[in-house]
Amino acid sequence: MSKFQSVFTICALMAIVLTMVTGCSPDFHKADADKEVYKIIDAKWQDKFGQKNNYIISDSNISSPNDVNVDKTPAQSEPMTLAQAVAIATKYNRDYQFQKENLYLQALTLTGERYKYALHWFGTIDAEYTKNNVSGNAITESPEQRTINAEGGVKNTFLTPDGILLNTSLVFDWARLLTGDPRTTLSGVLSGTLDVPLLGNGGGKVAWENLTQAERDVLYEIRTFNRYRQTFVVDTITAYYGVLQQKDGVTNAKNNWNSSVEYRKQAEMEAKTGRTAPFEVDQARQRELSAYDSYVTTLQFYEQSLDSFKIRLSLPVNTPLELDQNELRALQNYGTTIPQYTVDNAIETALSCRLDLANSADAVDDAQRKVKLASEGLGPKLDVTGSANVNSQGNENIDNFQFHRGAYGLGLSADLPFDRKNQRNAYRQALITLEQQQRAYSQQVDSVVQGVRQAYRQLMATAEQFVTQKKSLAIAEERVKNMPLLLKSGRAKTRDLLDAQDSLLLAQNNLTSALLGHTIAKLSFYRDVGILQVKPDGMWTQSVIVSRDQANEREQSKQSSKDNL
Repeated sequence: MSKFQSVFTICALMAIVLTMVTGCSPDFHKADADKEVYKIIDAKWQDKFGQKNNYIISDSNISSPNDVNVDKTPAQSEPMTLAQAVAIATKYNRDYQFQKENLYLQALTLTGERYKYALHWFGTIDAEYTKNNVSGNAITESPEQRTINAEGGVKNTFLTPDGILLNTSLVFDWARLLTGDPRTTLSGVLSGTLDVPLLGNGGGKVAWENLTQAERDVLYEIRTFNRYRQTFVVDTITAYYGVLQQKDGVTNAKNNWNSSVEYRKQAEMEAKTGRTAPFEVDQARQRELSAYDSYVTTLQFYEQSLDSFKIRLSLPVNTPLELDQNELRALQNYGTTIPQYTVDNAIETALSCRLDLANSADAVDDAQRKVKLASEGLGPKLDVTGSANVNSQGNENIDNFQFHRGAYGLGLSADLPFDRKNQRNAYRQALITLEQQQRAYSQQVDSVVQGVRQAYRQLMATAEQFVTQKKSLAIAEERVKNMPLLLKSGRAKTRDLLDAQDSLLLAQNNLTSALLGHTIAKLSFYRDVGILQVKPDGMWTQSVIVSRDQANEREQSKQSSKDNL
């Protein structure tokens, strides 16, 4: 080979390496991973899990038109509505991002498991250029002193549910095209192995179980993520209304303090004319101080709850923020609603729709499969094995394999059950795991039933409490309204007025608490039944409570989905 050929060969190899490096940049791999992961998630996401939105991680190159799109920095000139708060929390809340990443990582793990049994290319390059300085002579070169080799090819592993494992590969030498005549230097090797289990859990049965579990784990994580979204929406709305309740308490406390100031001034004026005793003036003054202290304490709690809510939205704590009090007024105008369905229907719906319960039920199925696989490992193992290795014809035609001269093999691989200590332990462990999963599922069913019953009772109780507190507020307002006339006529004293004002403050706060308690109880009930649906903007709606027949239909549909896994 001439020096020109050597330089050309080295430059060509460098160009190939540079092309591969440029074409496989970190951004390329990141985008490729995103594409494969979200393709898996989209394929496994079922409509009954919830609307498919707001599940793409923040640094992904893929976007969805269904995802919430909201500015993280709220407008300081306007109060933040409930819808805006939920949208910002859904978009930026740190724990929500963590849950999305968990879903992504679970699907990413599946891509690696699938890769083990997929067609993929490979290529290697080994290059060496040497010169020997022969003693007493000038530097000499010979073809034997240079080595430039490269191999490439394709491999594939095929795995069936029965554990049949087929490995094939095609390897060929392609870099010699750069250093010699392609007709005389290019060669290839086609090879393959086959492993068919006849007895026991040999062959690819363990590998198939690992792949099956990885596929199901993604489905479980999708359910977990959607269950989390239901809980997240309820928690965010609860936190939002909690801040409004604190703000309403501040308003009530401030009004109460202002009223106390007016009562104290009035008592002082009446004391100068002898109409009010000095001790009653002292009572009014103490009442004013107590009202002011209550106002300061309530204001402090409100500011603390607002700061905590900012953290939920992933906003800096020093961000100026005010929530929209109209949201509370809207609830006050709406009032409460009494459920029109029975607790038995709610329980049937929960047992059919709860995503976490579906995961627990499927975990029992997983444990049963593993018991079966472990039991097969206790007896003898017998596999049929086969192999083939075929070269291309000489070094001339890579596409002409000499199958009639190939090396073929067929045999049996047996493992007699003389020593099964490890297999015995694995089987016993699988049995115990199955028992644990069955108990866990049974306990979760009981917990779901108990939770729905408690949520139903809470919903009914808070509706009654709201009616009661509304009546109590009306009575308190009437007392305060009539008190000046009673004082003037001598039928009441200053302490009666102060007690009436305290009762009014308590009734105002209790009514707000009962209203928000009923609203949160309703959301919690829908969440516990499993019918709370999260919309693309992060807000919610609920589906209907199903009857027993509808629940049975859903159970059959769920069983059909299991069979298709």
